[in-house]
Amino acid sequence: MTSLRQCRMTDLLQMSLCNLDPLTENYDTHFYIEYLARWPSLFTVAENKDGQIIGYIMGKVEEDATFYSFSEHYLPWHGHVTALTVAPQYRRLGIAKLLTAAFEQACDNLNAWFVDLFVRAGNDTAINMYNGMGYSVYRRVVDYYCDNPTAKTTGGEDAFDMRKPLKRDKKLKHIRENGEDFRVNPEDLYHG
Repeated sequence: MTSLRQCRMTDLLQMSLCNLDPLTENYDTHFYIEYLARWPSLFTVAENKDGQIIGYIMGKVEEDATFYSFSEHYLPWHGHVTALTVAPQYRRLGIAKLLTAAFEQACDNLNAWFVDLFVRAGNDTAINMYNGMGYSVYRRVVDYYCDNPTAKTTGGEDAFDMRKPLKRDKKLKHIRENGEDFRVNPEDLYHG
Protein backbone atom coordinates (compact mmCIF):
# COMPACT_ATOMS: atom_id res chain seq x y z
CA MET A 1 0.00 0.00 0.00
CA THR A 2 1.26 3.46 -0.94
CA SER A 3 0.32 6.63 0.87
CA LEU A 4 0.98 10.27 -0.02
CA ARG A 5 1.78 13.04 2.42
CA GLN A 6 3.44 16.43 2.54
CA CYS A 7 7.23 16.28 2.66
CA ARG A 8 8.97 16.99 5.96
CA MET A 9 12.50 18.28 6.47
CA THR A 10 13.68 14.90 7.79
CA ASP A 11 12.49 13.24 4.56
CA LEU A 12 15.29 14.94 2.64
CA LEU A 13 17.73 12.49 4.22
CA GLN A 14 15.72 9.50 2.99
CA MET A 15 15.13 10.30 -0.67
CA SER A 16 18.33 8.95 -2.19
CA LEU A 17 16.62 5.67 -3.19
CA CYS A 18 14.45 7.73 -5.55
CA ASN A 19 17.34 9.58 -7.16
CA LEU A 20 19.33 6.60 -8.41
CA ASP A 21 18.73 6.87 -12.13
CA PRO A 22 20.42 9.00 -14.79
CA LEU A 23 17.15 10.61 -15.91
CA THR A 24 16.40 12.05 -12.46
CA GLU A 25 17.78 15.51 -11.78
CA ASN A 26 19.58 15.73 -8.46
CA TYR A 27 19.88 18.98 -6.56
CA ASP A 28 21.85 20.14 -3.56
CA THR A 29 20.16 20.08 -0.17
CA HIS A 30 19.66 23.86 -0.13
CA PHE A 31 17.51 23.61 -3.27
CA TYR A 32 15.19 21.03 -1.70
CA ILE A 33 14.98 23.08 1.52
CA GLU A 34 14.03 26.20 -0.45
CA TYR A 35 11.15 24.38 -2.13
CA LEU A 36 10.03 22.88 1.17
CA ALA A 37 10.03 26.33 2.79
CA ARG A 38 8.42 28.28 -0.07
CA TRP A 39 5.95 25.76 -1.50
CA PRO A 40 5.34 23.11 1.18
CA SER A 41 1.92 22.13 -0.20
CA LEU A 42 3.57 21.34 -3.55
CA PHE A 43 6.23 18.97 -2.17
CA THR A 44 4.69 15.53 -1.68
CA VAL A 45 6.27 12.16 -0.91
CA ALA A 46 4.98 8.64 -1.48
CA GLU A 47 5.66 6.08 1.22
CA ASN A 48 5.38 2.31 1.19
CA LYS A 49 3.75 0.37 4.04
CA ASP A 50 7.05 0.43 5.98
CA GLY A 51 7.28 4.23 5.84
CA GLN A 52 10.11 4.20 3.27
CA ILE A 53 10.01 7.07 0.76
CA ILE A 54 9.55 5.53 -2.66
CA GLY A 55 8.76 8.64 -4.71
CA TYR A 56 8.27 12.37 -4.56
CA ILE A 57 7.11 15.37 -6.53
CA MET A 58 8.21 18.92 -5.87
CA GLY A 59 7.19 22.04 -7.65
CA LYS A 60 6.09 25.62 -7.39
CA VAL A 61 3.56 28.16 -8.60
CA GLU A 62 4.88 31.23 -10.35
CA GLU A 63 4.33 33.80 -13.06
CA ASP A 64 6.49 36.18 -15.03
CA ALA A 65 6.49 39.87 -14.15
CA THR A 66 3.64 41.67 -15.93
CA PHE A 67 6.02 43.85 -17.94
CA TYR A 68 6.96 40.66 -19.85
CA SER A 69 3.36 40.09 -20.90
CA PHE A 70 4.20 41.42 -24.38
CA SER A 71 6.57 38.50 -24.97
CA GLU A 72 5.44 35.35 -26.76
CA HIS A 73 7.28 33.48 -23.98
CA TYR A 74 5.33 35.14 -21.13
CA LEU A 75 4.14 32.70 -18.46
CA PRO A 76 0.98 33.51 -16.48
CA TRP A 77 0.24 32.07 -13.01
CA HIS A 78 0.92 28.34 -13.33
CA GLY A 79 2.23 25.29 -11.54
CA HIS A 80 5.63 23.92 -12.47
CA VAL A 81 6.80 20.39 -11.68
CA THR A 82 10.47 20.74 -10.81
CA ALA A 83 11.07 17.07 -10.00
CA LEU A 84 9.05 13.88 -10.09
CA THR A 85 10.68 10.55 -9.44
CA VAL A 86 9.86 7.09 -8.20
CA ALA A 87 12.37 4.54 -6.91
CA PRO A 88 13.21 2.09 -9.73
CA GLN A 89 11.70 -0.97 -8.05
CA TYR A 90 8.37 0.86 -7.55
CA ARG A 91 7.91 2.11 -11.10
CA ARG A 92 5.00 1.16 -13.34
CA LEU A 93 2.68 0.88 -10.36
CA GLY A 94 0.89 4.22 -10.88
CA ILE A 95 2.77 6.08 -8.15
CA ALA A 96 3.97 8.86 -10.49
CA LYS A 97 0.37 9.35 -11.65
CA LEU A 98 -0.84 9.60 -8.03
CA LEU A 99 1.83 12.17 -7.20
CA THR A 100 1.11 14.18 -10.34
CA ALA A 101 -2.65 14.16 -9.73
CA ALA A 102 -2.08 15.46 -6.18
CA PHE A 103 0.16 18.23 -7.55
CA GLU A 104 -2.39 19.19 -10.20
CA GLN A 105 -5.15 19.38 -7.59
CA ALA A 106 -3.01 21.61 -5.38
CA CYS A 107 -2.32 23.92 -8.35
CA ASP A 108 -6.02 23.98 -9.23
CA ASN A 109 -6.71 25.03 -5.63
CA LEU A 110 -4.22 27.88 -6.13
CA ASN A 111 -6.09 28.95 -9.30
CA ALA A 112 -3.24 28.20 -11.71
CA TRP A 113 -3.88 28.24 -15.46
CA PHE A 114 -1.90 25.07 -16.19
CA VAL A 115 0.81 22.76 -14.95
CA ASP A 116 4.02 22.51 -16.92
CA LEU A 117 7.12 20.36 -16.68
CA PHE A 118 10.25 19.69 -18.65
CA VAL A 119 11.09 16.19 -19.82
CA ARG A 120 14.03 14.98 -21.85
CA ALA A 121 13.06 14.60 -25.51
CA GLY A 122 14.60 11.11 -25.47
CA ASN A 123 12.69 9.90 -22.41
CA ASP A 124 9.93 8.12 -24.32
CA THR A 125 8.61 6.33 -21.22
CA ALA A 126 7.97 9.60 -19.37
CA ILE A 127 6.59 11.36 -22.45
CA ASN A 128 4.10 8.54 -23.03
CA MET A 129 3.09 8.60 -19.37
CA TYR A 130 2.50 12.36 -19.43
CA ASN A 131 0.59 12.15 -22.71
CA GLY A 132 -1.65 9.53 -21.10
CA MET A 133 -2.33 11.95 -18.23
CA GLY A 134 -3.46 14.76 -20.55
CA TYR A 135 -0.18 16.64 -21.06
CA SER A 136 0.96 17.77 -24.49
CA VAL A 137 4.17 19.28 -25.78
CA TYR A 138 3.97 23.06 -25.82
CA ARG A 139 7.48 23.69 -27.14
CA ARG A 140 10.90 22.13 -27.64
CA VAL A 141 13.74 23.75 -25.69
CA VAL A 142 16.87 23.15 -27.74
CA ASP A 143 19.90 21.82 -25.82
CA TYR A 144 18.22 22.44 -22.46
CA TYR A 145 20.12 19.59 -20.79
CA CYS A 146 23.89 19.77 -21.06
CA ASP A 147 24.28 15.98 -20.67
CA ASN A 148 22.67 13.23 -22.70
CA PRO A 149 22.13 9.92 -20.90
CA THR A 150 19.80 8.57 -23.60
CA ALA A 151 22.49 9.10 -26.27
CA LYS A 152 19.89 9.58 -29.01
CA THR A 153 21.75 12.70 -30.17
CA THR A 154 25.24 14.13 -29.76
CA GLY A 155 25.93 17.02 -27.43
CA GLY A 156 23.19 18.21 -25.11
CA GLU A 157 19.62 17.00 -25.13
CA ASP A 158 16.46 18.93 -25.94
CA ALA A 159 13.64 19.22 -23.44
CA PHE A 160 9.94 19.15 -24.15
CA ASP A 161 7.99 21.74 -22.19
CA MET A 162 4.79 19.78 -21.59
CA ARG A 163 1.60 21.35 -20.29
CA LYS A 164 -1.77 20.32 -18.98
CA PRO A 165 -4.54 22.91 -18.73
CA LEU A 166 -6.32 23.25 -15.40
CA LYS A 167 -9.90 24.31 -14.64
CA ARG A 168 -9.11 28.02 -15.02
CA ASP A 169 -8.05 27.58 -18.67
CA LYS A 170 -11.50 26.83 -20.06
CA LYS A 171 -10.57 28.07 -23.56
CA LEU A 172 -7.31 26.05 -23.62
CA LYS A 173 -5.29 29.12 -24.57
CA HIS A 174 -2.09 27.87 -22.92
CA ILE A 175 -1.59 24.75 -25.02
CA ARG A 176 -0.83 24.29 -28.73
CA GLU A 177 -0.73 21.57 -31.33
CA ASN A 178 2.57 20.38 -32.80
CA GLY A 179 4.58 21.84 -29.95
CA GLU A 180 7.48 19.51 -30.80
CA ASP A 181 8.07 21.73 -33.85
CA PHE A 182 7.99 25.02 -31.91
CA ARG A 183 11.68 25.49 -31.05
CA VAL A 184 13.00 27.91 -28.45
CA ASN A 185 16.37 28.41 -26.82
CA PRO A 186 16.92 28.05 -23.07
CA GLU A 187 17.49 31.79 -22.73
CA ASP A 188 13.96 32.41 -24.08
CA LEU A 189 12.58 30.80 -20.91
CA TYR A 190 14.09 33.19 -18.40
CA HIS A 191 13.78 36.93 -18.54
CA GLY A 192 16.00 37.75 -15.58
